[in-house]
Amino acid sequence: MTSQIIYKGNLRTEATHLQSQTVIETDAPVDNHGKGERFSPTDIVATALGSCMLTIMGIKARDMQVNLEGTTVGITKIMADSPRRIGGIEVIFTFPESVQADEKQRLILERAAHTCPVAKSIHPDIQVNVHFGWTAFAVQS
Repeated sequence: MTSQIIYKGNLRTEATHLQSQTVIETDAPVDNHGKGERFSPTDIVATALGSCMLTIMGIKARDMQVNLEGTTVGITKIMADSPRRIGGIEVIFTFPESVQADEKQRLILERAAHTCPVAKSIHPDIQVNVHFGWTAFAVQS
Protein backbone atom coordinates (compact mmCIF):
# COMPACT_ATOMS: atom_id res chain seq x y z
CA MET A 1 0.00 0.00 0.00
CA THR A 2 1.28 3.49 -0.90
CA SER A 3 -0.83 5.70 1.32
CA GLN A 4 -3.74 5.76 3.70
CA ILE A 5 -6.38 8.48 3.74
CA ILE A 6 -8.74 9.39 6.55
CA TYR A 7 -11.75 11.69 6.33
CA LYS A 8 -11.39 14.32 9.04
CA GLY A 9 -14.82 15.91 8.54
CA ASN A 10 -15.78 19.28 7.08
CA LEU A 11 -14.59 18.20 3.60
CA ARG A 12 -10.99 17.68 4.79
CA THR A 13 -8.89 14.55 4.34
CA GLU A 14 -5.50 13.55 5.70
CA ALA A 15 -3.31 11.33 3.55
CA THR A 16 -0.26 9.60 5.02
CA HIS A 17 2.53 8.31 2.79
CA LEU A 18 3.23 5.01 4.51
CA GLN A 19 6.94 4.71 3.69
CA SER A 20 7.92 8.18 4.95
CA GLN A 21 4.97 9.02 7.20
CA THR A 22 4.68 12.39 5.41
CA VAL A 23 1.17 13.84 5.73
CA ILE A 24 -0.79 15.86 3.17
CA GLU A 25 -4.13 17.41 4.09
CA THR A 26 -6.72 18.35 1.48
CA ASP A 27 -9.76 20.62 1.58
CA ALA A 28 -12.55 21.05 -0.88
CA PRO A 29 -12.04 24.31 -2.79
CA VAL A 30 -14.16 27.35 -1.96
CA ASP A 31 -15.99 27.05 -5.29
CA ASN A 32 -17.08 23.52 -4.30
CA HIS A 33 -18.40 24.01 -0.75
CA GLY A 34 -15.01 23.91 0.97
CA LYS A 35 -12.78 26.20 2.97
CA GLY A 36 -9.88 26.14 0.50
CA GLU A 37 -7.40 26.13 3.38
CA ARG A 38 -5.33 23.31 1.89
CA PHE A 39 -4.59 21.88 -1.54
CA SER A 40 -7.71 20.40 -3.10
CA PRO A 41 -7.41 16.90 -4.58
CA THR A 42 -7.45 18.41 -8.09
CA ASP A 43 -4.74 20.91 -7.04
CA ILE A 44 -2.59 17.94 -6.07
CA VAL A 45 -3.12 16.29 -9.46
CA ALA A 46 -2.05 19.46 -11.30
CA THR A 47 0.85 20.05 -8.91
CA ALA A 48 1.98 16.43 -9.29
CA LEU A 49 2.40 17.05 -13.01
CA GLY A 50 4.85 19.90 -12.46
CA SER A 51 6.69 18.08 -9.71
CA CYS A 52 7.02 14.93 -11.82
CA MET A 53 8.21 16.85 -14.88
CA LEU A 54 10.85 18.68 -12.86
CA THR A 55 11.99 15.45 -11.17
CA ILE A 56 12.46 13.67 -14.50
CA MET A 57 14.32 16.71 -15.82
CA GLY A 58 16.48 16.61 -12.69
CA ILE A 59 17.42 12.98 -13.35
CA LYS A 60 18.37 13.76 -16.95
CA ALA A 61 20.16 16.98 -15.93
CA ARG A 62 22.24 15.07 -13.38
CA ASP A 63 23.27 12.62 -16.13
CA MET A 64 24.38 15.59 -18.27
CA GLN A 65 26.01 17.39 -15.33
CA VAL A 66 23.58 20.31 -15.56
CA ASN A 67 22.53 21.80 -12.24
CA LEU A 68 18.81 22.74 -12.21
CA GLU A 69 18.86 23.94 -8.60
CA GLY A 70 16.59 26.94 -8.12
CA THR A 71 14.37 26.10 -11.10
CA THR A 72 10.70 26.77 -10.35
CA VAL A 73 7.48 25.52 -11.89
CA GLY A 74 4.27 27.54 -11.76
CA ILE A 75 1.04 25.56 -12.08
CA THR A 76 -2.38 26.89 -13.00
CA LYS A 77 -5.25 24.42 -12.83
CA ILE A 78 -8.31 25.20 -14.95
CA MET A 79 -11.55 23.54 -13.93
CA ALA A 80 -14.30 22.56 -16.37
CA ASP A 81 -17.98 21.79 -15.79
CA SER A 82 -20.41 19.07 -16.85
CA PRO A 83 -18.91 17.00 -15.35
CA ARG A 84 -16.77 18.98 -12.91
CA ARG A 85 -13.20 18.01 -13.71
CA ILE A 86 -9.76 19.38 -14.52
CA GLY A 87 -10.05 20.87 -18.00
CA GLY A 88 -6.55 22.24 -18.36
CA ILE A 89 -3.18 22.65 -16.69
CA GLU A 90 -0.72 25.44 -17.44
CA VAL A 91 2.89 24.58 -16.56
CA ILE A 92 5.49 27.35 -16.57
CA PHE A 93 9.14 26.54 -15.93
CA THR A 94 11.44 29.36 -14.86
CA PHE A 95 15.15 28.65 -14.91
CA PRO A 96 17.53 30.86 -12.93
CA GLU A 97 20.52 32.46 -14.64
CA SER A 98 22.75 29.94 -12.86
CA VAL A 99 21.43 27.07 -15.01
CA GLN A 100 24.05 26.47 -17.69
CA ALA A 101 22.53 24.46 -20.54
CA ASP A 102 23.17 24.69 -24.27
CA GLU A 103 20.42 24.32 -26.88
CA LYS A 104 20.88 20.55 -27.23
CA GLN A 105 20.73 20.04 -23.45
CA ARG A 106 17.63 22.23 -23.21
CA LEU A 107 15.88 20.17 -25.89
CA ILE A 108 16.81 16.92 -24.14
CA LEU A 109 15.52 18.27 -20.81
CA GLU A 110 12.25 19.50 -22.35
CA ARG A 111 11.65 16.15 -24.05
CA ALA A 112 12.42 14.35 -20.79
CA ALA A 113 9.83 16.46 -18.95
CA HIS A 114 7.10 15.30 -21.32
CA THR A 115 7.95 11.65 -20.60
CA CYS A 116 7.21 11.83 -16.87
CA PRO A 117 4.75 9.21 -15.58
CA VAL A 118 2.18 11.79 -14.48
CA ALA A 119 2.19 13.45 -17.92
CA LYS A 120 1.67 10.02 -19.47
CA SER A 121 -1.23 9.37 -17.06
CA ILE A 122 -3.22 12.53 -17.72
CA HIS A 123 -6.37 12.00 -19.75
CA PRO A 124 -6.09 13.31 -23.33
CA ASP A 125 -9.16 15.53 -22.77
CA ILE A 126 -7.13 17.62 -20.30
CA GLN A 127 -5.35 20.37 -22.21
CA VAL A 128 -1.79 20.69 -20.92
CA ASN A 129 0.24 23.73 -21.97
CA VAL A 130 3.91 23.78 -21.02
CA HIS A 131 6.25 26.76 -21.32
CA PHE A 132 9.98 26.45 -20.70
CA GLY A 133 11.29 29.87 -19.64
CA TRP A 134 14.99 29.64 -20.34
CA THR A 135 16.81 32.90 -19.69
CA ALA A 136 19.10 34.42 -22.26
CA PHE A 137 21.92 34.04 -19.73
CA ALA A 138 21.57 30.25 -19.43
CA VAL A 139 23.45 29.43 -22.62
CA GLN A 140 26.96 28.02 -22.29
CA SER A 141 29.62 29.70 -24.41
